[in-house]
Amino acid sequence: MSPESERRMRMEPYRIKVVEPLPAISRSERERALAAADFNLFRLRSTEVIIDLFTDSGTSAMSTEQLAALMRGDESYAGSSSFFRFEQVVGELTGYKIVLPCHQGRAAERILFSCLLQGGDLTLSNGHFDTTRANIELCGAEARDLPSPASADLAAAAPFKGDIDLEALTATLAGPEGDRVRAVVLTITNNAGGGQPASMANAQAAAALCRSHGVPFLLDAARFAENAYLVGRREAAWAGRAPREIAEAMFALADGAWISLKKDGIANIGGVLALNDEALADRCRDLLIATEGFPTYGGLAGRDLEALAQGLLEVTDEEYLASRESAAAYLAALAEDAGVPTVRPPGLHAVYLDAARLLPHLPWSAFPGQALACELYLEAGIRSVEMGTLMLGHPGSDGEPDTPAAHELLRLALPRRVYTQSHLEYVGEALRAVAARAVAIPGYRIVQAPRALRHFSARLEPVRVDAVEPSSALPA
Repeated sequence: MSPESERRMRMEPYRIKVVEPLPAISRSERERALAAADFNLFRLRSTEVIIDLFTDSGTSAMSTEQLAALMRGDESYAGSSSFFRFEQVVGELTGYKIVLPCHQGRAAERILFSCLLQGGDLTLSNGHFDTTRANIELCGAEARDLPSPASADLAAAAPFKGDIDLEALTATLAGPEGDRVRAVVLTITNNAGGGQPASMANAQAAAALCRSHGVPFLLDAARFAENAYLVGRREAAWAGRAPREIAEAMFALADGAWISLKKDGIANIGGVLALNDEALADRCRDLLIATEGFPTYGGLAGRDLEALAQGLLEVTDEEYLASRESAAAYLAALAEDAGVPTVRPPGLHAVYLDAARLLPHLPWSAFPGQALACELYLEAGIRSVEMGTLMLGHPGSDGEPDTPAAHELLRLALPRRVYTQSHLEYVGEALRAVAARAVAIPGYRIVQAPRALRHFSARLEPVRVDAVEPSSALPA
């Protein structure tokens, strides 16, 4: 998109049939709510949020066809007809032989890694997301990111910053740690890396490397349709191809995938684990039965399976995906116009704000992304999520400092088919007001938190900048 087109938003390819009122909550009420939530936006009630850009997971609006599909739900415990429709749709899309429904993506990855990994094993990825890393580490294995070198420059317009670093992948697979590698995971799109896509050429090269070393190549495909659309828009060899065709080609490169269908399934709950390795699938199925449910429902109601099957048919529609692209580009332009730097180029599912650049007075140990999230909520009741050291850093042990994340970002996620242009303009005005007082925004420190996935439940408090450890300067 040109800079001019980014400042105009494409007409949404749908009309609104059901509406839900937005909460009306004053500044003083927001101040009390945030303090009561210990300055952690995960702990807010939804009734305390005006515009919720916290996540695109499970927050989307279903279509009339999906709502109609709910009524076809077969709630039989075993052999549900809704499962067989779901299995057919997933199988035709991915090409994988075994389809195991799960209640959401993290359940699928827990089952997979529990059956694939042991202590001391290693997984490599363009970017493990938070629950993926946690489930790998719960097995005693190591999750190591090999992000594309292009991802280091947040402002550059490189089209595929979500690629895996092929040079580092080659060196690791061929090096002394190669026998530790049990899987290579390509996350599409790369949520931890600013929502950036991975190219088909990069996926093809990574798959070939994995085959030559006998290592499974897997997709974390929560946003497979959005990645496919951006491949068609940005990769010359795939220009003009339909998103569905590109998605099928990407799945064909891998040995299996797990998908949080709360994203590109356009539904409120659900996930799937799809594999070709029958022996691995048998182990996964046994664990699924013990922890999720019978394999023909996997922790989901029949109506959920029906809605997901329909959502998977709708999500590769090019008009719908173009609307997503337009909305993200428009919000990114509003942020930039307000003086808030963003990760460029924008993807589809979210706009990522560069909190470190906006708040240079805050070191990483004062969690600038969280500081910006709190300030945006106080300003306008907008909920967003920090994606910096609080979420993606490595907590220090025995009093040692954290290992900071590569970047200090704030994510504004866009629920599918939920918000209109005027809602995004409201966010843009709020960002302008926050940017105007950026130098006065306080940092935060953790008061109490679990060691794993601490961002979900941590308790924080504001902290003066001069009270932060001087050794906590931003990493180079």
